[in-house]
Amino acid sequence: MTNTPVNIGITVNGEDHQLSEQLTVAQLLAHLGLPEKGIAVAVDGTVFPRANWDRPVEKGWEIEILTAVQGG
Repeated sequence: MTNTPVNIGITVNGEDHQLSEQLTVAQLLAHLGLPEKGIAVAVDGTVFPRANWDRPVEKGWEIEILTAVQGG
């Protein structure tokens, strides 16, 4: 099996990103330096369950990452 370069264009929190390798959602979060706990992910306006974070990111996805904050 050979590793073929990929070019996956996605948007994360309004910023365009080009991925040069296939990443899962969990790997994308790590790539962006985000923790796996205390955040929620939405793809194309729909909540993306943590159980699906092992799914590969697809070209054109609009991803929103929300961080839980404390306050009142």
